[in-house]
Amino acid sequence: MSQKQMKEAFVSNLNGTSVLEVTEGLCLPVLCILLRGLLLILFQHVCSSHSWRTRFLIDFVVLIVPMVTILTILASFVLLENLLLILFGAGLFYHIYSRRTCFDRLPFKKILEKFLKISLESEYIPAITCFRVINSVFTAVAILAVDFPIFPRRFAKAELYGIGAMDFGVGGFVFGAAIVSPEIRKKYTEGFRFSYLLRLVYSIWPLIFLGIGRSAVIKSIDYQEHVTEYGVHWNFFFTLIVVKLITSLLLVIFPVNKSWIVATGISIFYQLALDFTSLKMLILHGTDGNGTRVGLLNANREGIISSVGYVAIHMAGVQTGSYIFRKRTQVKDWIQVACCILLVAISLFISLSVVQVKVEAVSRRMANLAFCIWIVASCLIILSTLLFCDIILSFAKFLVKEALVPCSWKLTQLPATHKNNIESLKSKTERKEPSLCLITALNRNQLVFFLLSNITTGLINLSLDTLHSSTLCALFVLSLYMFTNCFIIYMLHLRDITIKFW
Repeated sequence: MSQKQMKEAFVSNLNGTSVLEVTEGLCLPVLCILLRGLLLILFQHVCSSHSWRTRFLIDFVVLIVPMVTILTILASFVLLENLLLILFGAGLFYHIYSRRTCFDRLPFKKILEKFLKISLESEYIPAITCFRVINSVFTAVAILAVDFPIFPRRFAKAELYGIGAMDFGVGGFVFGAAIVSPEIRKKYTEGFRFSYLLRLVYSIWPLIFLGIGRSAVIKSIDYQEHVTEYGVHWNFFFTLIVVKLITSLLLVIFPVNKSWIVATGISIFYQLALDFTSLKMLILHGTDGNGTRVGLLNANREGIISSVGYVAIHMAGVQTGSYIFRKRTQVKDWIQVACCILLVAISLFISLSVVQVKVEAVSRRMANLAFCIWIVASCLIILSTLLFCDIILSFAKFLVKEALVPCSWKLTQLPATHKNNIESLKSKTERKEPSLCLITALNRNQLVFFLLSNITTGLINLSLDTLHSSTLCALFVLSLYMFTNCFIIYMLHLRDITIKFW
C-alpha cells in the first residue's frame, strides 16, 4: 500500500463520537475567550503597557493552544477542562468584583440593577465575530491534526452515519456566513434585476477560481483525497457556490424573516426524498448501484446532492442573523436574546434525539435532516454561550474604571464615574486596541487564513510522514503550524491590510 493510500485509509470508515462530546469541545474555546477577557481586565495596567508581541503571545497561548490540546493530548478530558475553566473564570470574576473601582459601597443587587439598565454598542456584536473565528481556528487545527495518530479517530469525519468533530466544520462555516449575509445587512436589490444578478456572479467568482484551482492542484500532485466526502472533483468551494446562488435567489422570493420556514421545508422535503425515492441509493451507490464514478453526477454525487442540506442550514443562519441584528441596546434585552437562542438550541437537540431514532441518524455525507438539525443546534449553543460570556465581560468592565477588552461590547451609557474616563481614552486607546487582538485579525482575513492553513497543511503532509510521527513531534508541528498562520494574519492586521479582491 502506497503512502497516499495509507493516509486515505487513515481517515476513512470512521463512525464519529457522541453529540455531547462534540458540543463540550466546541464550548471550550468560548470559555477561553471569556477567561482571556477577564485576565485582561484584572491585569489591565500590566497588559496595556505590553508590546504587540506580548499581546499576540497572550492571545495565542490562551485562545489557540487550548484548541490544539483539546483535539490531541487532552481529547479525553473535555468535560473536566470545561469545568476547570468555569471554576477558574468564576474565581477571576470574584477577584475583579472584590477589587472593583466603581460602586464599591453598593450591594451586588443594586449594582446589577444599574448594569441591566445601561446600553451596549448596537452596531457591533462580538459573539458573531468570535463564532466565525472559533470555527475557522477549529477547522485549521483539525485539517492537519487528523493526519497524525495523536488525533482521536472518533473526532474525524464519519464515513456514512455518525458525528465526528470535523463534521461540524463546513456546516458551521455555512451557518456563520449566513448570519452576516448581504441580505441581512440590506445590501441587495429587490426583485430579479440584472444589476443584482451581476453582483451575485461577481461575488462568487473568487469561489469558482478557488474551487477549480484546488481541484487542479490536488489532481496534479496526486494528493490524498477522501473521495466519499464530496466526490472526485467537487470540494468545499463548489458547495459554497451552489449554496450562495440558490439562497440568494430564494431570498429574492421569500422575506428574510421567514427564512426558517424555507429552511424547515427544504430539510423535511429533502429527507422525504431520501426515504421514499432512489435519491439515497444514488448518493451511496451511484446510478448503476455499484458505486460507479463515471460521469459528472456519479463522480461528485455526494457534493452535488448534499448541497441541498447546506442550503437549509444557510437559510436557518439567515433567520438567526435577522433576529440577532434587530435594533436593541440594553443589557436586559441581550439577556433575553441569549436565553431565546439557548431555548431554541435545546429544543433542536431534543428534536435531534427523536429524529435519529425515528427517522435517520446524522449523515454528513448526505447532509440529511438530522445533520441539518445538529449543525443548527450546535451553532446556536455556541452563539448563546458567547452572548452570555459577552454579558459577563461587560459586567466586569462595568465594575472597573478604564477597563477595555478587544472584541467585546462597549458600554455606551455609563455612570458619571465612568464617562469621563472612557471619553478621555477614546482618542488614545480605541485606535490602538483593535491592533492588539488576534480575534479581530483572524476575522478580518478569514478567507486568507483558511487558504493559508490549507496550503501549509499540504506542504507539511508532502514533506513529513505524519502517520508515524510521535506525540511530541505532532504537538510541535501543530503548534508551529498554528503559530505561523496566526502570526502572518496578525501582521497583516497590524499593517491595516485586508486582502479582499472581490
